[in-house]
Amino acid sequence: MRSFFFIVIFCAVTIDAWSDGKQRRFKNDFKFGVSTAAYQVEGAWDIDGKGESIWDRYLHNHPELVTDGRNGDVASDSYHNYKRDVELLRELGVDFYRFSISWPRVLPSGFPHDQNEHGFQYYDNLIDELLHYNITPMITLYHFDLPQKLQDLGGWVNPLSIDWFVDYARVVFNKYAHKVPYWITINQPNAICVFGYGDTILAPAINAKGVSEYECTKNILLAHAKVYRLYEKEFKKKFKGSVGISMSINWSDPLNNKTENVQAVEKYREFDIGLYLDPIWSKNGDFPSIVKKTIEKKSKQQGFYRSRLPTLSHEEIKLLKGSADFLGINHYTTFLIKPSTKNIHSPSYADDMGVEIVFGDQWEQSASYWLRSAPYGLYKMCIFLNLRYDYPTMFITENGWSTKTGLWDKSRAETMRRYLNALLLAIEDGTEVKGYTVWSLIDNIEWNAGSSERFGLYEVDFESEEKTRTARLSAHVYKRIIQKRIIEENWEPKNLKISKPKRVDL
Repeated sequence: MRSFFFIVIFCAVTIDAWSDGKQRRFKNDFKFGVSTAAYQVEGAWDIDGKGESIWDRYLHNHPELVTDGRNGDVASDSYHNYKRDVELLRELGVDFYRFSISWPRVLPSGFPHDQNEHGFQYYDNLIDELLHYNITPMITLYHFDLPQKLQDLGGWVNPLSIDWFVDYARVVFNKYAHKVPYWITINQPNAICVFGYGDTILAPAINAKGVSEYECTKNILLAHAKVYRLYEKEFKKKFKGSVGISMSINWSDPLNNKTENVQAVEKYREFDIGLYLDPIWSKNGDFPSIVKKTIEKKSKQQGFYRSRLPTLSHEEIKLLKGSADFLGINHYTTFLIKPSTKNIHSPSYADDMGVEIVFGDQWEQSASYWLRSAPYGLYKMCIFLNLRYDYPTMFITENGWSTKTGLWDKSRAETMRRYLNALLLAIEDGTEVKGYTVWSLIDNIEWNAGSSERFGLYEVDFESEEKTRTARLSAHVYKRIIQKRIIEENWEPKNLKISKPKRVDL
């Protein structure tokens, strides 16, 4: 195995700089896919009996928060264009399509007594269309769009949310377990809890800092575990599917080798990774000790009678341990970490960590302020997870790059190549990665960014009635990678009818 010390020392270089130039190949059983999420592409927000979601409510009440004013009411209109989306999947030649089910579309009130057959018919049609063309569905049960009626009851900070989610999952499993082999329970618990309950960045924008982040974390992890055990007990033997959870895991390195920066990044990883992964994948289970000690100490100093981090009982630790067949990783970028010198709201998750995030000066920037290209981070993240959690089975469930509009998205194509090269190196060094998923199949509504940031392999004309989809350069490159199973630097299709701009976007 490559020396981990070597990688730490040369953390700022790209993957290309320390690759040996060897032509590596993805094995024939490695799976390639693309990803979307219901709120971001479906549209049809209030037709055919769909209930209101927290994102419907949030962006309707605060239209000023959307960069370009475009919310998910219509989005890419996949609700009416699912057949066209499947045509795109066929063009690419992908093995699987990761999409999410909208909880309020199928259970408008959030509860199982109130089932919307029109909503289920949409997913029936989509799944059957995929299977007709031998494209495997990978379903995410929850991708940020909680029914608003459940949020009115407290949402994910209400312990009853655990049972609400189990009931919803049971309905969906009963409908589709015989057709769908891959399931993701919840997408990015860390983003949901930190940005949705401890801040105003994501819906429902509760902003109860320092407390709700951790109540949400416990409830969401237990909800995931109970759904996993439900599938394990009632569906797995018969249908032999796999159930995992997708976490946002961007790599982090110290800003430099100063002791205080090294200590800061170690603490950051415990909060950013360990808090969410340790209960499921560590040998001992439970939350990381440094997280528990830090929050307990700060809570006492702040005048709380007990730690703001809720405890996990012995039974809950047992329930959580091993409650996943695979780890889904949504990986986009790398951060450089140093101790914070700024005034941070206290109490809060950010104050508990006490770090500041910066980027490498030479890292190429996308159309998103938070996204820079640092492919080496994907390799290092894989090695870190291997060593910490004893080589878990993984899927890269999201990896992508944003641009502005335009079909000549060379920066996306090149970034994709670099990250896939990093992944090949990680696989060579023992990482059990079963598949890779591009975010995203088509341009969509990027939450508060609206359509101002484009992640699609296919450009969507949001101004057209049909929401026309057109292949970008990156779609052709990804198709070639899937066909050849190798990375060909600088390959471009011949006779491509895409006019090259004078300057490559971004």
